[in-house]
Amino acid sequence: MRNGILVPGAGRADGAVVRWPAPPPRVTPAVRLLSPPALPRIKVLHVITRFTAGAGANTLLSAEGMDPDRYEVWIAGVPGGELWQRARAAGVRTVEIPGFRHTLTPADPLVLWRLVRLVRRERFTVVHTHSGKGGFLGRVAARLCRTPVVVHTFHGFSFHPYMSRPRRTAYRWLERSTRRLTHRFLAVSPRVAQQAVEERLAPPGQVDVVPSAVDLGHLPERFDPAARRMFGVPRGTALIGTVGRIDIQKAPLDFVRTAAAIHARRPGTAFVMIGAGPLEDEVRRLAAELDVEVILTGHRPDAARLVAGLDVFVITSLYEGLGRALTEALATARPVVATAVNGVPDLVEHGATGLLVAPADPDGTARAVGWLLDHPAEADAMGRQGCRRVRSAFAPQAMCAAVDACYRGLLGLPVPGPVAGPAP
Repeated sequence: MRNGILVPGAGRADGAVVRWPAPPPRVTPAVRLLSPPALPRIKVLHVITRFTAGAGANTLLSAEGMDPDRYEVWIAGVPGGELWQRARAAGVRTVEIPGFRHTLTPADPLVLWRLVRLVRRERFTVVHTHSGKGGFLGRVAARLCRTPVVVHTFHGFSFHPYMSRPRRTAYRWLERSTRRLTHRFLAVSPRVAQQAVEERLAPPGQVDVVPSAVDLGHLPERFDPAARRMFGVPRGTALIGTVGRIDIQKAPLDFVRTAAAIHARRPGTAFVMIGAGPLEDEVRRLAAELDVEVILTGHRPDAARLVAGLDVFVITSLYEGLGRALTEALATARPVVATAVNGVPDLVEHGATGLLVAPADPDGTARAVGWLLDHPAEADAMGRQGCRRVRSAFAPQAMCAAVDACYRGLLGLPVPGPVAGPAP
């Protein structure tokens, strides 16, 4: 903004010019004025499949961080999950839709009807969708109700090489079919944006990159001895750990195989998996078979803080939009080893903020962890650089400002700017 006038690229998602003079200063303090009438707020509905950590936590941060004087924010999605109560406590309107599931089911037409009823009744100005199935149902409902603005965020993709071909084809079709129903696309990283265009899920030039924010205020910025004591592992013992749902996406069995490979070369090393999921029993069986001890903590609401007690943080994911746990580990200045999938290389610069490895390669992951343990000064420097990068670029305020600018641009509204001073 220059002299109260927005310049190209400021305030419009399509880069066009929005011209409106900045307001002059008040002639008297607000406390001395009569109360103005309440102005109508912009009603926003976020539609997300699973309202859980990752995309769900990112969506909640964007809902919590919008100006409540300008926006009335709602979230609708699959019932259950740890974030619904937190959203209600923050003043966000919530709708857990009966019958909504994260997989395709015969109940989906009924879920769509319920979404249509909600959108039609509340007359939202913006419908902002997230994830594959939520993105499809939400955007179809918005089109049927003629919602003025429809935005979709790519946190990752609902299809990947590790699912059956028919299922992958179905989910890819769902995402492609709603491309024309969307006015603007957001992506959590540059590589995710690139993949969305390459897969023809979004038109070229219509994807804005908005880094997926993390609430960093409660996280330590360096190694935390108190977090280390929670694991019962002495400070002199190298502790390698990971955080995430113990399911196929996160490849927890590859973490166990990595642990076994490290243990064979460094018998005194300790390993921990923070999280819960359907593959826990398989993890225990494989660890026993490979004769390596892996601590399983189960679900921990303080997982992000516990990461600060690790010596090296590892993710072995087969696919990952960006990786919320990875962002949190970097924020605590942990040296990291991560699989080079989807948006992860946008966050982990090899040799600068961590080390990248190929997915499904436990031996390569073990060698990378060993390199960090053998080069503590370099590992520490990578951790510190990763911390600075995340804390400067992934704050919730920056993400919410970008989302606000997207909405304003699509609605023809100028972004906030300084008040105009007195005329010269």
